[in-house]
Amino acid sequence: MNNNQELLQENQESDFSIREQIEKYLAHWKWFLFAVIIALTCAFIYLRYATPLYRASTTILVKDDKKGGLASEFSALSDLGMFGGSKSNVDNEVEVLRSRTLIYNTVEELKLNVHYINHGRVKSVELYKNSPIIFLFSPKEKRDKKFKKVIFQVQSVTNDTYKLSYGDKEIGAFKYNRLISTSFGNISVTKSNRNNAEPNEEFSIDCVVSSLPKETQSFKSRLNVNPLSKNTSVVELSIVDEVPERGEDFLNTLVELYNQGASEDKNQVAEKTSEFIGQRLDYITNELTDVEKDVEGFKNQNKLTDIQSETKLFLENASEYDKKRIETEIQLNVIGSMISFLKSSKPEDLIPTNILSSGSDSEAAGLIAQYNTLVIERNRIAAGATLDNPVVKNADTKINALKSNIGQSLLRMQSSLTIKKRNLDKQESEIGGRKAQVPRLEREFRIIDRQQKVKEALYLYLLEKREETALTLAATEQSAKVIDAALSSEVPVSPKRSIIYLGAFIIGLIVPFGIIYTRDLLNTKIKTRQEIEKRLAIPFLGDVPKSDSHEEMINTNSRSGSAEAIRIVRTNLEFMLTGTSTERGKVIFVTSTIPGEGKTFISVNLAGTIALSGKKVLLVGMDIRNPKLAEYIPIRSEGVTNYLSKQDKDLSSYITKLDNFEDFHVLSSGVIPPNPVELLMNDKINKMFAELKETYDYIIVDTAPVSVVTDTLLIAKNADAFIYVVRANYLDKRLLHVPEMFYNQKKLPNMSLVLNATEVMNKGYGYGYGYGYGADVEVKPWYRTLFKK
Repeated sequence: MNNNQELLQENQESDFSIREQIEKYLAHWKWFLFAVIIALTCAFIYLRYATPLYRASTTILVKDDKKGGLASEFSALSDLGMFGGSKSNVDNEVEVLRSRTLIYNTVEELKLNVHYINHGRVKSVELYKNSPIIFLFSPKEKRDKKFKKVIFQVQSVTNDTYKLSYGDKEIGAFKYNRLISTSFGNISVTKSNRNNAEPNEEFSIDCVVSSLPKETQSFKSRLNVNPLSKNTSVVELSIVDEVPERGEDFLNTLVELYNQGASEDKNQVAEKTSEFIGQRLDYITNELTDVEKDVEGFKNQNKLTDIQSETKLFLENASEYDKKRIETEIQLNVIGSMISFLKSSKPEDLIPTNILSSGSDSEAAGLIAQYNTLVIERNRIAAGATLDNPVVKNADTKINALKSNIGQSLLRMQSSLTIKKRNLDKQESEIGGRKAQVPRLEREFRIIDRQQKVKEALYLYLLEKREETALTLAATEQSAKVIDAALSSEVPVSPKRSIIYLGAFIIGLIVPFGIIYTRDLLNTKIKTRQEIEKRLAIPFLGDVPKSDSHEEMINTNSRSGSAEAIRIVRTNLEFMLTGTSTERGKVIFVTSTIPGEGKTFISVNLAGTIALSGKKVLLVGMDIRNPKLAEYIPIRSEGVTNYLSKQDKDLSSYITKLDNFEDFHVLSSGVIPPNPVELLMNDKINKMFAELKETYDYIIVDTAPVSVVTDTLLIAKNADAFIYVVRANYLDKRLLHVPEMFYNQKKLPNMSLVLNATEVMNKGYGYGYGYGYGADVEVKPWYRTLFKK
């Protein structure tokens, strides 16, 4: 018992086997092959009718030198510190390129809301530029939300006329280039200027006209605008479309309209800027004229030409006058001193001659020189004579006369210097007054001069910017430079054949895998021997494949898988019976959990197999409530129940020998009794088995299911071994606890399991039971195995 539990635990630990899982799915390889073929066929059909999509792309360089999304014309005012500090211009321009308005204008410019469809044998093709006509349609309201789509049929009639239809209604035949008024709007059809157009080409084309807003939304959803790098201003525009030329035209026109709109915005800004600068120039010119008049009036009023120069001149003149005044005062003092000296001097005294300035009166200087000469001569004469000497007296008289003249001359000089000093004082007073007014005049002039300089500088600045704006307006640069023109891919981006086929192949594998996995996941039935061995520690005799002719009993010529499986079960059963107390009359009970598991089939074929080996075998039907032996072999209606209910009847009278067997006998269950439990509890049942053991080598007993009734448990003590039949794909796994309980509680002696009705799989030795016997096993068509459950 402990060994069995350890074995069960080991089996449960190694429950998952990769090889087992792989083999489980490889067994259904035909399912996988069939699903893959179907999936690849569907992929081929899809690619045959699917419309290929091509990717067109272009790259542009967005001008971003101003860093802020401002138009370059604002540079006329950027020197003043205005309009600065914004984010990069690339992000703004990307949003402009994605804008609905720009895309709407592009769709309207190229008339992309009109599709020319040519219906072919396989699929419809859009002609686009290959259309022989140009269909112009103007709805009553371009942005009418109710307008969705209209389809017109245009069919050529002659070289100059065509027939126009709408749905099943023919509108009429018209000439080309003629305006047609309908309830939808105005229509005009012209011939296209294709290079490959034939003169009298016949055509029948569907012209599908959709609303501009709806078409705009379609292109907007497919348009991708992405900067290539954070460090550059290069932007890539791409779109996926079923017509490569249309994608290229859309991108090229989109960039062209973007540059055109940006140029118009810049020109508009430039014109507004030029107008603003002109107005400011007129205003500044008037102000500058007024300021210049104020300067002129100020200078005239104050008699000024140049305040700084005149101030410098005032200072120089004041210094000169001050110097002259000092010199004059000195001369006056000197002359005053000489007059005083002259009045107090004696005849023999000399008068100083070098104290007068070089600019003094020459008359006084000459008289003083004569006087000093005369005094020197008189003193020389008086030194040798007396004062009464006539010569001395004559000299004194001359000295006094000359002295009087010198005094008068000095008085004249003094008077002249006094007048000169008075004039110098007056002039110095005037210059001092002018000097005192200089700060006020300079302050007032600076106020006026500052206004003049500011107005003049602003005037010159606006003149310069007006010229710059004029140059910008004359040569406006584009906002985006096209690096690579729009180009479509030669290979369609969708659908990709390799990916579609790969996906179909994978789906072809996944679908049967999912079905098998889901079926196994939802299936709670026992299917294989491994499932039983992993869950139960009960000895296992073998598994018996499903038989297509289970009504026929096994015979000596049978080489089917079921026959070989029964022989293996019989051989393994001998090992189970080894060590029992009886050498003859071995009683083997066959039971199951629920009805319908094939215990009767196992009983009949096991008994037949043992009988073919030369043993004396008795097959007893003990399922007295629901007997099934009559479905497999011909038997009498009377049997066990009749024997148990009657006292004077011999048991051998109910036993029937089967034809074609040397020693194979059958005891049927008999008539179904009203009280089966009381009948089975009779001691006569024990006597019956004791009597049978004396007569037969093997007694195979077909009993009732153990989970339904207690009949089998009542007679279980008479069995030497129990074969517990479990039917594959029939018994729920949750019911395995029933045989496990009986085994653990030892209610069914010497119990072992047989798995019945397993799926026959051609794996050669050990599973198909056909190795070495030369048996011809019927090979069924593969399509019949697809629907096996």
